[in-house]
Amino acid sequence: MRVTVRFFAAARAAAGTESAIADIDPAITLGELEALLAQGDAELLRVLDRCSYLRDEIAFCDRTARVGECTTIDVLPPFAGG
Repeated sequence: MRVTVRFFAAARAAAGTESAIADIDPAITLGELEALLAQGDAELLRVLDRCSYLRDEIAFCDRTARVGECTTIDVLPPFAGG
């Protein structure tokens, strides 16, 4: 399955990009997806560990849960204020 991963704020800075396309198995867990996105980048993995996620605009934060069928994953770091 092809999914668009969109990075926001500190996650964008750590990833060095606004978005990425990932080909993943829907059975992958959120934690496994984080490791795949970081690909050994310890700083990015540290940031991802503190992020929350949206799966097709619905909150998704259980790192042991399977990603399932979706088209977009948004990576949202903690925001100050608002």
